[in-house]
Amino acid sequence: MPKRIIQGKVIKKTGDKTINVLVERKVLHPKYHKIVKKFKKYLVHDEENAANVGDIVKAIEHRPISKRKKFVLTEIVERGE
Repeated sequence: MPKRIIQGKVIKKTGDKTINVLVERKVLHPKYHKIVKKFKKYLVHDEENAANVGDIVKAIEHRPISKRKKFVLTEIVERGE
């Protein structure tokens, strides 16, 4: 079974070794046939505390680390502010 890979922007550093990532995706509205943005927040495990607020990061699905943390940071695509 393939693992999901998400890419998004770090919006908050939540405690030790955890970052909050906002993932934006664009979908077609079923009735109005316009492109709308949908957002979802994920908690991502950051072992080295390498990511900072504003960075664009990639994370891969992993076994549950805590109640809401199911992704692990793989790479920092772009450094933010």
